[in-house]
Amino acid sequence: MAADTSRPDAETHSDEEYRLPCTEALLASTMALMTGHAHTAEAPYRDAMARKIIVNLQALSQMPGLTEHFRTMLRGLQTHWAPKAERHATTAENRDIKPRPESLWHTAPEAVQ
Repeated sequence: MAADTSRPDAETHSDEEYRLPCTEALLASTMALMTGHAHTAEAPYRDAMARKIIVNLQALSQMPGLTEHFRTMLRGLQTHWAPKAERHATTAENRDIKPRPESLWHTAPEAVQ
């Protein structure tokens, strides 16, 4: 039996699957990155997220069909995020790369019987 394509709910999609136009999809992914960036304190990929946000904002500002006011807002967001990406990059460069010793729940015995 074929799926009824006349009904919008005929196709079964997971809760996380959406079909968006290109501009809306890029905007949604940028907002998801911003949310992820806000919720991660010291994740090793935080600087990469900030750089990707800037790239996405630049791409959005060049999309057709956006008003000049929206483009101005996107350029403002780019200038807001650029220092964050640079700050995270310099912090990562200045960070001590030595791995920390793994914490144990208990002290290891000095001798094994």
